[in-house]
Amino acid sequence: MRVLLVGAGGVGTAITGIAARRAFFDHMVVTDFDLSRAEAAVAALGAEETRFTALRVDASDRAAVTALLVEQRCDILVNATDPRFVMSLFDAALAAGADYLDMAMSLSSPHPERPYEECGVKLGDEQFERAAQWEEAGRLALVGVGVEPGLSDVFARYAADELFDEIEEIGVRDGANLEVDGYDFAPSFSIWTTIEECLNPPVVWEKERGWFTTAPFSEPEVFDFPEGIGPVACVNVEHEEVLLIPRWVESRRVTFKYGLGDEFIETLKTLHALGLDRTDKVTVPGGEVSPRDVVAACLPDPASLGDRMRGKTCAGTWVKGAKDGVPREVYLYHVVDNAWSMREYGSQAVVWQTAINPVIALELLASGAWSGAGVLGAEALPPRPFLDLLVDHGSPWGLREQ
Repeated sequence: MRVLLVGAGGVGTAITGIAARRAFFDHMVVTDFDLSRAEAAVAALGAEETRFTALRVDASDRAAVTALLVEQRCDILVNATDPRFVMSLFDAALAAGADYLDMAMSLSSPHPERPYEECGVKLGDEQFERAAQWEEAGRLALVGVGVEPGLSDVFARYAADELFDEIEEIGVRDGANLEVDGYDFAPSFSIWTTIEECLNPPVVWEKERGWFTTAPFSEPEVFDFPEGIGPVACVNVEHEEVLLIPRWVESRRVTFKYGLGDEFIETLKTLHALGLDRTDKVTVPGGEVSPRDVVAACLPDPASLGDRMRGKTCAGTWVKGAKDGVPREVYLYHVVDNAWSMREYGSQAVVWQTAINPVIALELLASGAWSGAGVLGAEALPPRPFLDLLVDHGSPWGLREQ
């Protein structure tokens, strides 16, 4: 397998560090708009690691990405950029006759009249609209395969296959007790993506209603996270799992709630009130700039925060239903301690936890344990091989009866 990795930020660099310990691929071409970032990711692996090459590419230039895929004879494109570039990379892979994998799907657009009741353009709609083209070409677009979405979807499929006869609700729940020394506000993941998913209308799925939206930060609840993280206030957030899981897993309701905390929520509300979450450009002295890009530029790079971070992050899927006629609730989860991920890989916990999952998916595709054609989510494929490889990487998952 030859891999084209687009994006050498925190997650992309973590992908290279994890993949370098595995033997399933022949070569990985590491690319970024900023060549120095790609070169740094490759150099960090050491001179003895010859399976990686650093090149520059503009993720928004479909023709250039297509040409690079062909030139480098890559079998699959791994998208480690932010969601703005999903469609150019998705289309480039199909044009080049390559498979495709991403961790976040094409962007949504709120309903113009009823944004907090009805869906407009949903996350991933643009990609699913092209599913027939991928099927006809015999190529696979494996979408939403980070940790959330990704591992959380694998948990949902595993629960349906092995733990339940019928499912009432699948609720993805994400929380942490991470602290960053020296900063009052320092998101542990891309602020561009965080603003997008937290301020857009959250989506909920119910069997009787289909997909519908609510107001941001709705339906607050306190969820008790395992391994010492403890209770965290969680709220509805727009996320791909709600758009993916119902396509392949039978359930009466699907939700996603994120443990943001009151201070984080108030900061996001302030950014929105000031218009600093906008992505359209505004005129300022010296030119035009996107307010959201300014916010991102003013905050520290999440990938650089590992040495200042303390605590753990947890991603998981809560499932409520019945087995053999008996009511059951479980929480399937994956916890990463920042001290461990920094010691073992030099990556902070959130980016490492995101990066491990596309590497596992690549290994399953290379071995043939996962295969298919069209546009698929992780829950469309067998979950056990994925969970077994997660353990093989030294980062086990857990199951807690609720």
